Amino acid sequence: MATENDPRATLIDLLPKFRFAMVTTTNDEGALTARPLTVQDREFDGDLWFIVGRDSSVASHVATRPHVGVALSANDAWVSLAGRAEIVDDLARLREYWSPGVEAWFPEGPEDPNITLLKIDAVSGEYWSSPGGVVASIVSLVKSKVTGQAYEGKNDTVEL
Repeated sequence: MATENDPRATLIDLLPKFRFAMVTTTNDEGALTARPLTVQDREFDGDLWFIVGRDSSVASHVATRPHVGVALSANDAWVSLAGRAEIVDDLARLREYWSPGVEAWFPEGPEDPNITLLKIDAVSGEYWSSPGGVVASIVSLVKSKVTGQAYEGKNDTVEL
């Protein structure tokens, strides 16, 4: 459980809130490319897992340039992670993550040879959070505007 004095624990506590991520890779020309992916593992142990097509741009990018960025957003929290990605072939894990939502993208099922896993080993992160959710955020923003005092959100950078 996070405490006021433990930014690493706060970041780890925030991560299960997010269902989708924007994963940014570098293409062969050196340009940054971001795409939305669904976070598969809800327990953060330093790794994030995604299901991707073996022939996708994200798979080809990380094969040659494994350093990636991951941005996650919710109503009252935002996280940015930097890490190293790799393609992992693990049919048992793929089956564990399989769902009807995944099947909409990959109708051939988990045994489809074009489906694989993208594992991102997070090495650092930064978070921003607004205590109390959307309503509290609006109240804090109005309070800041009326009083001239700084907004009451939290922010910290963490090595993982």
